[in-house]
Amino acid sequence: MILHDVTVHPSKDNLKREDQLAWKIAAVAADKVPVERDVAAMIVNRIIDNAAVAIGAINRHPVVTARDMALGHPRKDAATVFGVAPGKRVSPEWAAWANGTAVRELDMHDTFLAQDYSHPGDNIPPILAVAQTLGKSGRDLIRGLATGYEIHIDLVRAISLHKHKIDHITHLCPGQAAGIGTLLGLKQDVIYQAVQQAVHVSCTTRQSRKGEISSWKAYAPAHAGKLAVEAVDRVMRGEGAPSPIYEGEDGVIAWLLDGPQAHYQVPLPAPGEPKRAILDSFTKEHSAEYQSQALIDLAFRMRGQIPDLARIEKVIIHTSHHTHAVIGTGANDPQKMDPKASRETLDHSIMYIFAVALQDGRWHHVDSYAPRRAGRADTVRLWHKVETREDPEWERRYLSTDPAEQAFGGRVEVVMQDGRRIVDELAVANAHPLGAKPFGRDDYIRKFTALTDGVISAREANRFLEVVQDLSRLKAGELHALNVALPAGALAVGKAGIF
Repeated sequence: MILHDVTVHPSKDNLKREDQLAWKIAAVAADKVPVERDVAAMIVNRIIDNAAVAIGAINRHPVVTARDMALGHPRKDAATVFGVAPGKRVSPEWAAWANGTAVRELDMHDTFLAQDYSHPGDNIPPILAVAQTLGKSGRDLIRGLATGYEIHIDLVRAISLHKHKIDHITHLCPGQAAGIGTLLGLKQDVIYQAVQQAVHVSCTTRQSRKGEISSWKAYAPAHAGKLAVEAVDRVMRGEGAPSPIYEGEDGVIAWLLDGPQAHYQVPLPAPGEPKRAILDSFTKEHSAEYQSQALIDLAFRMRGQIPDLARIEKVIIHTSHHTHAVIGTGANDPQKMDPKASRETLDHSIMYIFAVALQDGRWHHVDSYAPRRAGRADTVRLWHKVETREDPEWERRYLSTDPAEQAFGGRVEVVMQDGRRIVDELAVANAHPLGAKPFGRDDYIRKFTALTDGVISAREANRFLEVVQDLSRLKAGELHALNVALPAGALAVGKAGIF
């Protein structure tokens, strides 16, 4: 990897494009380095993962709305939409919108955490939609997805958006655009403009994940995917973009991030170096924000150590800044303690999540968020006894670049009414690559089966799993087989809109 210095430059410097981050990103995307076998295998895992969570959410309201909007933009021989029979196609940017929303809705697909936060599986819907529309092969798709993951994750390693309250799709959209560029074999100068356009149009605030969290949390990465497809389309037609988008004196860094004196070091693969970033990401076993994954597993483990949950005086979770400030009591969001809060809010409340996991010893993507479950009197009492505290050591480990030391969990103190303290800790989730039960291919398939059981036919499930595991052999024009369809009449229809 090469560390690239990124700073703000006044317009009078006339910064050469070769010295700009977007150009260097484009160089990585245009590099025709082969995809290594373990990376290709992980890409298959994540396509299975995305399909699992998308079908599991297929008739939830935001997904229905996004799908209905997409179906208002039919296009012959273009892209498929999750749940819909593959013969019915839509324009690729709208497929990216519908499928991206379906993938994101349950908050249960893959994650990468460093200076910022990300769900790199959000790269898959727009890249796949373009691949289907333009008749690309399985190998083309694998190359495009390797790039999307690489660029997205490398930006997340180096540049914090969160501390400036900019939503994390600002790192996602250029990854998606770069991945499409690789997929299509575009030249570096074209990808460069697409990346700049993608960054420019994807800067939004984190209010989408603050207070009463709405369905936009699911739509945000899908919106980025739609923007990425449109950005690439524009520059392929000869249009340009604001430049330099990162380093310019009125650019993203100067006005939205660390300001005119900013200095970042962004790691990117050297020429000819394989793109392996996907292997540093990890999926979720439980349908909740990633910082809750290890703490859910810890709650399961601690249940046996606590003889009577009703005699708990308080629960203190010592953890990283992110867990404390985003999903903990440090967020200062009263909505996170409200039993009538939205599902999106509850899955960003570690106080609620830990209480329910402690009581139930299981986590379910529907049952654990049901209004009756959230409103249970004993749950509300326990929930309101949970607090988080930022701990310097857990924050240090959270930001560590050493995989063996990096931690996304915490230490939990359960204080009983008699003064006894029960203490346990867990650094990473069981499903993490360094966890107690790391996810492998069989686990991804099991997750797919669990989330799609009763939603699609066994025949359709088996067909998809067979096809996706043979991805590298799919020929040009065969990628529509990666769609997963529900039986006729099983898809919900939402309210009418404009489209």
